[in-house]
Amino acid sequence: MLKERPQTQSTLEFVSIDELVPSDHLLRKIDRTIDFTFLHDLVKDFYCADNGRPALDPTLMFKLLFIGYLFGIRSERQLIREVQVNVAYRWFLGLGLTDKVPDASTLSANRTRRFKESDVYQKIFDEIVLQAMKKKLVSGHTFYTDSTHLKANANKKHFQKVLVEQSRQAYMDELDQAVEEDRILHGKKPLPPEKVKDKTREIKQSTTDPESGYMVRDTKPKGFFYLDHRTVDARCNIITDVHVTAGNVHDAVPYLERLDRMKDRFKFFITSVGLDAGYFTSAVCHGLEERHIYAVMGYRRPTHKKGFFYKREYQYDATNDVYICPQGQSLIYKTTSREGYRHYDSDRQVCQSCPEKKRCTTNKDSVKTITRHVWEDSKERVNAHRLTPAGKIIYARRKETVERSFADAKELHGYRYARFRGIDKVSSQCLLTAAAQNMKKIALMLS
Repeated sequence: MLKERPQTQSTLEFVSIDELVPSDHLLRKIDRTIDFTFLHDLVKDFYCADNGRPALDPTLMFKLLFIGYLFGIRSERQLIREVQVNVAYRWFLGLGLTDKVPDASTLSANRTRRFKESDVYQKIFDEIVLQAMKKKLVSGHTFYTDSTHLKANANKKHFQKVLVEQSRQAYMDELDQAVEEDRILHGKKPLPPEKVKDKTREIKQSTTDPESGYMVRDTKPKGFFYLDHRTVDARCNIITDVHVTAGNVHDAVPYLERLDRMKDRFKFFITSVGLDAGYFTSAVCHGLEERHIYAVMGYRRPTHKKGFFYKREYQYDATNDVYICPQGQSLIYKTTSREGYRHYDSDRQVCQSCPEKKRCTTNKDSVKTITRHVWEDSKERVNAHRLTPAGKIIYARRKETVERSFADAKELHGYRYARFRGIDKVSSQCLLTAAAQNMKKIALMLS
């Protein structure tokens, strides 16, 4: 025990790099289960075949990036330093112990120049999903969607207030038609065409990363963030869609469009979805019913003014199309607004002498108004799914699927912060992180 050990660092040894990597190492499992041959054909159009210096092998480059995302190495320079001394990394890349490792600037140049504003990262992610489908790890029937925030590389104190144009949502044309039909059904004239005018709103815009968004949400930190809207398949937690927006975009805005994209790209036959309360909007509920998808959504307690009746205490009579107040009086339909809300008003003569008036309305004309969206029926039916035996089973798995996917990404894959600035670059980070998680899941499931 007390003998001094001889120095062996300079001793020459004949070894095989394959013998130095444990048989159960994660990279060995990934190499056995993932086919990377698609990378050459995918990026060949970005290279010139007969001009310029020899390029870095694209398979080697993307494998380098995957190592960084698999093991949560945030810096490209740190990634290269790790590859220089890690035998398993060299084995995965097909490098020998004495082979030169590419320079970190080569990775940066390819990312910022060659693949700038391309869809190559989306195609890589899609290909990994397709490989998971071939291995029967994706059911294609039940999906869970949620969003998580990534802190932007920007100081929340450095901003300017700007006016931005409010974009028209995809469902608005359908809503306009529904409003017109509802007004005709109630004997009202169609609304005149809306006057063309600029619809703007004031927002905080980061001076460091203008494409990020200032996020203000309950129980969430305030500041400039990006949102990753992620969808996970129920069978093996394979991530099937990733979409990045600024941090001030509501979860429900891109949902239906991404659902359609996923369905068209992978030919899924979607039968049910599990969502949190942030997606519980009339447009999403109506859109899911139109697609014949059984939706289960979380419950959010409605806002309520203390001392007044709850809205649920006003019962809707669908047969007569009236609301019945807690005192048994009827609120009659008056009009349907351009925003898609029917207005039901009480009789002021009855309300003036009502003993519960103070708990009902403070309107100076003693008129109580209840609004009901033209797609409210869809919301009520979707809300009822939450209480069914099937709905409880579907929603209970939400924490085991998409929430676990986000937790793994943040704890193990460096997902708490945006590594880059700009939505395209952050999208590449999110897509490659999700692809790395999928590869890891495939390897562990099949090895």
